[in-house]
Amino acid sequence: MTYSKKHIYTVLNFTSVKHIGYITVIWIILSLISCTKSSAPPPGGTKDSVVHITVLYTNDEHGWMEPQGDYAGASGIMYQWKKNDGYDKSENYLILSGGDMWSGPSISTWFQGKSMVQVMNAMDYDAAAIGNHEFDYTVSVLKQRLSEQTFPLLASNIVETSTHTIPDFAKPYIIKEIDGVKVGIIGLASQSTPTSTFPANVANYQFTGYSAAVAKYAREAKKNGATVLMVIGHLCSSEMNDLVSVAGANGVRIIGGGHCHQKYLNMNNGVVLIEAGSNMQAYGKVEFNYHTSDSTTSDFKYEIVDNTGSNADTDIKNIVDYWKAETDKELSEQIAYTDHIINQTSAEMQNMVCDSWLHSFSDADVALTNGGGIRQSIPEGAVTLSTIVGLLPFENTILKLKLTGKQLKEVALASDICMGGMTTIGGFFLADGTEINNGNLYTVLTTDYLYLRSDYNFSKYDPNPVYTYIHYRQPLIDWMKSVSTSISNPLSNYLDYVSRR
Repeated sequence: MTYSKKHIYTVLNFTSVKHIGYITVIWIILSLISCTKSSAPPPGGTKDSVVHITVLYTNDEHGWMEPQGDYAGASGIMYQWKKNDGYDKSENYLILSGGDMWSGPSISTWFQGKSMVQVMNAMDYDAAAIGNHEFDYTVSVLKQRLSEQTFPLLASNIVETSTHTIPDFAKPYIIKEIDGVKVGIIGLASQSTPTSTFPANVANYQFTGYSAAVAKYAREAKKNGATVLMVIGHLCSSEMNDLVSVAGANGVRIIGGGHCHQKYLNMNNGVVLIEAGSNMQAYGKVEFNYHTSDSTTSDFKYEIVDNTGSNADTDIKNIVDYWKAETDKELSEQIAYTDHIINQTSAEMQNMVCDSWLHSFSDADVALTNGGGIRQSIPEGAVTLSTIVGLLPFENTILKLKLTGKQLKEVALASDICMGGMTTIGGFFLADGTEINNGNLYTVLTTDYLYLRSDYNFSKYDPNPVYTYIHYRQPLIDWMKSVSTSISNPLSNYLDYVSRR
């Protein structure tokens, strides 16, 4: 009830006839004034309340759950979320991934991502975008991992070629309710997926444009009650910036990226863009306030936090330790010894991988593979099977092709190609110094992955390759065993440090 001055006057008039004292009269006045204040509506007629929302974001985790060097792994990130960011499992936090969660070191790769799913479940992820490497083990395995996850996979721009509908393993968006506020989260997969995972695994799908997908599903999410919108996508910084105009016009305030392994943080025309590197070495944090009175957001704060230090969340560490023990049971055999780090992108690494293929296939002239298929460095010390599984983690096998010298020169010039048995320095020469002749035929080794990629001409030049069915890491394992390295006879005695291109 609302009391006016007239009401107060009436009460005073009634009570001023000796029946009560002055103190009682004052008490009545104060009580009535209090009722008046508490019952009056705020300006505009609606009471404003503020909901504080925190987004914790990773991308390109690639199975790096274990600590590595200065970085603290999954248990270190969880410790920081709880200790420094106040994460308490309340609904005011969103934990999201930009995709590429599984393919990487052997602790994840050997189990086709099952171990990483368990870690991310325990870290309370709410959703993840679908990365290109989620398809590495086939769609069937992707669906199996999804059945084990406690969070969905999002992609609004994947459609089945036959039906033009989104496949059953993806959701275009979800709506999460946070303290009464409905937050729409739209997913995007990389349009480069057909050439950045095994092509046959995604042959039945199209990866459509980002802008049209965001516009369509932003409208749908708002129709279904979402008043805050964000995008999580397997997108590089340039792609995020290209999307800002459409995103902003449709009410999207945050875009999380991935794929290029960048640390990127920017506010572009009112849209926060964030990508947090890779391998769980950092995470992104975005905080903002939502005002219920007018459905607006404000006070955005955003940062990228390095995951360094030695602190660990006990629950996550226990899960990681379990999977480390399982990996060691199967992959702890020592096959070589190196007295120094062999860097992932070094000439000696690329030469060693390609030359090992020629060691296994002595009838071949040349070996060609892509540098992107070499995924980590070899640390100093004992080299185990586990190391090589993490080094060459994909399910690629070796093919034999017949190419003319002209065709060989063309494919060898691709920017990401590593080579064995030839060089392009000063011309095109075989390992023995013989010049490659345009009209001659050469036996060339490559992977089924490169053969099926539409941006290479391997399949055009030889439509009838020989399938060896040998995994692309096996020749390297065999070669390392054959040279019998040790502390006194390290791998460095057998490496070629000279670039071939």
